[in-house]
Amino acid sequence: MLRLGLAVLLTALGAAASGMKVTTHTLENGMRILVHEDHDVPNAAMYLFYTVGSRNERPGITGISHYFEHMMFNGAKKYGPKQFDVVMERAGGRNNAYTSRDITAYTNWFPNTALEQIFDLEADRIRDLAFDPQIIESERGVVSSERRMSVDNNPFGTLYEQVNAVAYTAHPYSWPVIGWASDIAAYSMDDLKAHFKMGYAPNNCILVVTGAVTHDQVVGLAKKYLEPIPSQQPPPPVRTVEPPQLGERRLVIKRPAQLPLMIVSYHVPATKHADHPSLEMLETILSSGRSSRLYRRLVEQDQLVLSINAGQQLALDPTQFLFSMQVRSGVDPTKVEAALYEELARVAKDGITEAELIKARNQQVAAFYRSLKTIAGKANLLGQFEIYHGDHRKLFTAVEELEKVTAADVQRVAAQYFGENNRTVGTLIPEARRPEAAQ
Repeated sequence: MLRLGLAVLLTALGAAASGMKVTTHTLENGMRILVHEDHDVPNAAMYLFYTVGSRNERPGITGISHYFEHMMFNGAKKYGPKQFDVVMERAGGRNNAYTSRDITAYTNWFPNTALEQIFDLEADRIRDLAFDPQIIESERGVVSSERRMSVDNNPFGTLYEQVNAVAYTAHPYSWPVIGWASDIAAYSMDDLKAHFKMGYAPNNCILVVTGAVTHDQVVGLAKKYLEPIPSQQPPPPVRTVEPPQLGERRLVIKRPAQLPLMIVSYHVPATKHADHPSLEMLETILSSGRSSRLYRRLVEQDQLVLSINAGQQLALDPTQFLFSMQVRSGVDPTKVEAALYEELARVAKDGITEAELIKARNQQVAAFYRSLKTIAGKANLLGQFEIYHGDHRKLFTAVEELEKVTAADVQRVAAQYFGENNRTVGTLIPEARRPEAAQ
């Protein structure tokens, strides 16, 4: 009965995804455009994906991609400081942005009647972003404050940053997306202008528009507002390949915190690798929900941790599969490690059950379906598949790829990637706050 229900769900979702009509166009300046028409409601979503992130930085300017996520809302030639938000909200729209190791994305949602206005707003800041020294210093302070909140004053943020720095010895994934504090404080005007010219070139951008629009309408407005912006040299290719890890790496951090924290990191392939769906399935089996293996063992049965999470980020280059745990008060972190490794070894040696595989597929399919429910979700997925999988059309066969994953595949990737020599272990041990720091 469970197998029959899954088959019906897979068939229905596969048909829905494969039925998405997406048209494409490339402007003369190299900007790629994806358009998906959805006229259920009179709204539209416009996502701009710039393939520039922390992997395209270097020591001395780490965090500069994230810094521009802030700067892009601080005024240009036609629309002054903070006017991007004001004008969009007046038109009934909203926006956001995010930066990762690989990309910087800008997200807009608005009534379809505001489509031309949004094109005008985006063209203004892509073409003529302001580099006002006073605003630059103000935003530098904002980003520095964000770093203090998310890393320096955040035990997990501190541990996560240090684990990455130890897990990678060569690749730029080793430094934080938000950047090192000394680099944030030292960006020069030349640094900023050079990075903007390189990263925000139209030929380094994928524009995705979904909703109550037409292909001709979107392309016509893109030609009017965006095509006149000249192309530039794109970011240089990242040639550095992280060498194989030859032995376990460990680090211990001591700082004020309520409870011990642990992160265990394993190197795994990039998102486009054939093993990615199997690793996604393994992630679900190990840590998704209260019936997952690690929750049952570490949280409920042995009561070693208060929480445990596992997963991997979308990534253009080989990345990490992370296990993060908040250790219970009074528990020796070495016991947590031992229990985690026992569970990973069980999967590698004995495999998983058919019931676990079916449940994990159901969970993956349901999550995928939920992400396609809105025009914003569709826009985000189309851009991500175009970038990380190399082709947005792979979105239409994503469910089929999940269905192909077998129990043997899951067992194989567990054995292949979760070995001792491939891991980095970070432990944060709470210590008393120093009197002078508490004042």
